[in-house]
Amino acid sequence: MNFSDERLICLRFEDKQGYFAKSAAPPIYETAPFFFDTYEDYAEAANHEKEHYVYSRGTNPTVRIAEQMIAALEGGEDCKCFASGMAAVSAALMCSLSAGDHLILVGHIYETSVSLAKYLTKFDINYTIVHSTSTEAVANAIQPKTRAILMESPTSFTFDVVNIQEVASLSKAKGIRTIIDNSWATPLFQKPLEWGVDIVVHSASKYLGGHNDLIAGAVIASKEIIKRMYAEEYELIGGSLAPFEAWLLIRGLRTLPLRMEAHQRNALQVARFLSDHPAISKVNHPGLPSHPQHELACRQLKGFAGLFSFELKDSGYEDICRVINKLRLIRIGVSWGAMESQIISPNYGFNKQSLKKQHMPESLIRLAVGHEPAGLLIEDLATALS
Repeated sequence: MNFSDERLICLRFEDKQGYFAKSAAPPIYETAPFFFDTYEDYAEAANHEKEHYVYSRGTNPTVRIAEQMIAALEGGEDCKCFASGMAAVSAALMCSLSAGDHLILVGHIYETSVSLAKYLTKFDINYTIVHSTSTEAVANAIQPKTRAILMESPTSFTFDVVNIQEVASLSKAKGIRTIIDNSWATPLFQKPLEWGVDIVVHSASKYLGGHNDLIAGAVIASKEIIKRMYAEEYELIGGSLAPFEAWLLIRGLRTLPLRMEAHQRNALQVARFLSDHPAISKVNHPGLPSHPQHELACRQLKGFAGLFSFELKDSGYEDICRVINKLRLIRIGVSWGAMESQIISPNYGFNKQSLKKQHMPESLIRLAVGHEPAGLLIEDLATALS
């Protein structure tokens, strides 16, 4: 894995207004308003609030550092950080859609993003879920009023791979905006803007933060899109990131290359172990040659993250509970992307019909591999699967 083209560690903390000293770590500007020497200065700043520090709901020096770092990583023109990943997804969709428009969701999208699409129907915004990740299936789902396509690649829980360049090219030809959740791959392993995607979103609570101690989101796009989003979906609705969370995010970003290398190494070892285990019928990890879209994944991704899933043979909810409850090192938890390994299943015992509708097997288990020694994780899984 080569990080030679990344500027993350060397990125200087920029501040044109002279707020920062030459500190090794950025300061936390835990303030709501900023004061001015004259009313004329205030009036000028208020008239161009995106470029000035007036009130932290709009722009804050610590938050701005995080935004600059993420934009540089993604290769985007600008970035806005939000109070959660869902705030970022909401802003991206609301910025792209109006009443009467149609939205396409590609593949197995994060379930809360699907819930958001359902919520938007109250504003006369309709949606279609395309369970296949093929470009042909996406093309067939396009309607005259389709204005946006939301995708994840790899997808949530099943880790199918979308051909990002094909979908982006198809969308541009029809004047449709493309939005991708890039939380799994991070900007180190995948840069969707280079493939023609319009907006990239992140749940920064995951790999970008990396320590299970913050909730944050990010939107990266052109200056034009971010400028419009700032005035409406960001400042007006008020889902801005707080300074302390931004400082935690900066801390995570500075170690991202080292952490992602460890996630990739450990997860591949664990995935190979599971793929050879007699109790496992399938391992959904795009880094394995057995993955049906492994070749596409290798073309599109520079590396592989630590989150994947596997399926138990001839099993249901009770078997999932038995396996997960036997684990001692791997913890039960809904999030991922941090130091600790975590495990969960989309099967809650009462949602078989929902799983069937989503084309997900009842025996599916999702594993987020952390930074514990791979040998200990394999030993933990081997005991649970015995």
